[in-house]
Amino acid sequence: MKKSILAFVTILLVFACNKNEPEGNVHITGNIKGLKKGTLYIQRIIDTSLIVIDSIDIDGNSGFESHLDLESPEMLYMFLDRGTSNSLDNNLSFFAEPGNMTINTSLDNYIADAKVTGSKNNDIFEEYKKINSRFTDSNLTLIEQKFKAIKSNNPKAIDSISIKQDANIKRKYLFATNFALNNREYEVAPYIALSEIYDINVKYLDTIQKAMSPKVAKSMYGKKLTQYVSTIKAQ
Repeated sequence: MKKSILAFVTILLVFACNKNEPEGNVHITGNIKGLKKGTLYIQRIIDTSLIVIDSIDIDGNSGFESHLDLESPEMLYMFLDRGTSNSLDNNLSFFAEPGNMTINTSLDNYIADAKVTGSKNNDIFEEYKKINSRFTDSNLTLIEQKFKAIKSNNPKAIDSISIKQDANIKRKYLFATNFALNNREYEVAPYIALSEIYDINVKYLDTIQKAMSPKVAKSMYGKKLTQYVSTIKAQ
């Protein structure tokens, strides 16, 4: 009889412990310095639309916590509803992956001050963005130069700048391709292929797709890249 009671109590304790344990394989904690009141919405993209998967009310305490369940690493977005501000600086993207993550930032510079830790995919993507920004800056400079050339009616300068723009785009795409190949062990590789160079010659996408590690190939972005390449080839 005593053994039966002990077994029953043990089952109740295990059930209670499991009930109190938060669900999900991604644990996110963080702080938004200066935020007194507002709401955080963590979103994912489904069929080109942002869908809320968690919401966190901030009232007095600028710290926050979220538990999510992801099948594989995924780019998510943390939208800050400031309540009184319509600032465009309110949707922070981060590459989430199973495990413990930390996101710290500030109210005044919500995106610029963001520090995300605990995700190797996010670290790699930040490295990609840092180098890729050079091509973006170069393109903006060339656009400005081209505008001035058009304004001054200088066909020779316009043609020269157009050639430089084409070369800059080619370097940008080649860099993205090589970066994805060098990081084939991470889910960020197919993500870059799908989001940054989806309109490149299919042979480059095919090379990235075939280079993916088995783990990455089974991930959400890995499967999407495989399907995308197959669709293009069929066309």
